[in-house]
Amino acid sequence: MTTQEVANRLVELCREGDYETVYRELYSPNAVSVEPQGAPLERAEGMEQIKAKGERWNEMVETVNSSEVSDPIVAENYFTCTMKMNVTFKGAPAPTNMEEVVVYNVKEGKVVQEQFFYTPAPAPQA
Repeated sequence: MTTQEVANRLVELCREGDYETVYRELYSPNAVSVEPQGAPLERAEGMEQIKAKGERWNEMVETVNSSEVSDPIVAENYFTCTMKMNVTFKGAPAPTNMEEVVVYNVKEGKVVQEQFFYTPAPAPQA
């Protein structure tokens, strides 16, 4: 697949909420996922760690109230898109709006790295 084809398919599947197929179909087994400094899990290497990161997210979220993924912008072996979500976290008094930019690196038709850009929420004070 070309980078454009990978980008289009990833956006299509994310809009459907089918992240399992995204990872199974489009990601290299050795892919790397990078979150901003201060995020709960700043780096995950390989599909086992990336899947564990996704499971941790699912454990924190009670409800995804809405989700929006922009069309991709492609340049050579990279593409980017924005993602917006309104989620209710377990135990939270109100829903939270979230926005991020994601940059993907594609090699040989597979995503080899994803990097998320957003401002992490401050850690709760004890």
